[in-house]
Amino acid sequence: MNGTQRSSIYPGLKVEIVLKKDQRSGKLTQGIVKDLLTKSTTHPHGIKVRLEDGQVGRVKNIIE
Repeated sequence: MNGTQRSSIYPGLKVEIVLKKDQRSGKLTQGIVKDLLTKSTTHPHGIKVRLEDGQVGRVKNIIE
C-alpha cells in the first residue's frame, strides 16, 4: 500500500517515510506514526507524518 490516502494512515501504524533531507536519495526510514500532519484527504507525494521518535516525513509505504 502507498501513503497517499490520509484515510489509510493512523497513529500506531508502522510505515516507511522519506525524510526531507533524504528526498534526493529516496532513502526510507521505518517507524511508528505518532501524528498526521497533512490535513487534506490525499497528497501525491505522501501524507506527512511525525513518527514516535520525532522524525517528520512523507509516507511512502505502509508495512503490514
